[in-house]
Amino acid sequence: MTGMANEIITEIKNGIGVVRLNRPDKLNALNIELMKQLVAALEEFDADPDIRCMLITGNDRAFAAGADIGEMAEASMIEMYERNQFERWERIKRVRKPIVAAASGYVLGGGCELLMNCDIIIAAEGTMFGQPEINIGVIPGAGGTQRLTRAVGKARAMDLILTGRMIVADEALQMGLISRVVPREHFFEESLKVCQELASKAPIALRLAKEAVLKAFDMTLNEGLEHERKLFYMLFGTDDQKEGMRAFQEKRRAVFVGR
Repeated sequence: MTGMANEIITEIKNGIGVVRLNRPDKLNALNIELMKQLVAALEEFDADPDIRCMLITGNDRAFAAGADIGEMAEASMIEMYERNQFERWERIKRVRKPIVAAASGYVLGGGCELLMNCDIIIAAEGTMFGQPEINIGVIPGAGGTQRLTRAVGKARAMDLILTGRMIVADEALQMGLISRVVPREHFFEESLKVCQELASKAPIALRLAKEAVLKAFDMTLNEGLEHERKLFYMLFGTDDQKEGMRAFQEKRRAVFVGR
């Protein structure tokens, strides 16, 4: 799947499924059609055995500067309820392969919520993050109050959500919201390098490692430890586990095939 689908551009690079948000005139504001296309692309990449991981990015000016307010401004409560636009976001959570985000410029509102659905977040120096929904009379609706609190803690989440203030990449890194900060001129290339590193790992182990970490937010410690052990034992039924351990013993680079 390579090409342009209106609101997004997709490309495959050596086992990496790249999705570029493509509304530059709107700072990549997340309208319903963009999210529909994005989720479909991620699910297609997830189902493709030749794809090892995914990369979501925008452009230099914005990863995504929020939701498309024009689609919501005059909607009634019932219209919003029946539209159920955030249901589609739940499907991103079910994507099994790792998702890397490459962010620059503005990452606000729905853009920040989309970012928090990704597994490794690479940000250019000077990137601005925030949940400014309070400034337009609403609150985050695509998981911001929940995922941000889990990422940075209650005190910082309250500060950001109640004031609507923006923070720069270095502060976001210090808070634990993002994974790495890189030079702005290289943010996409550095993110692609991370994807290439992931693509060299054992695919089944990658998916189960992601699953185990995400379960930490849904389970007690004892439940999570039990789930982790089961996944660990499961990997001894894969060819990649045998290859990985033999390669370690033989002091050579492992070649993983995904089975």
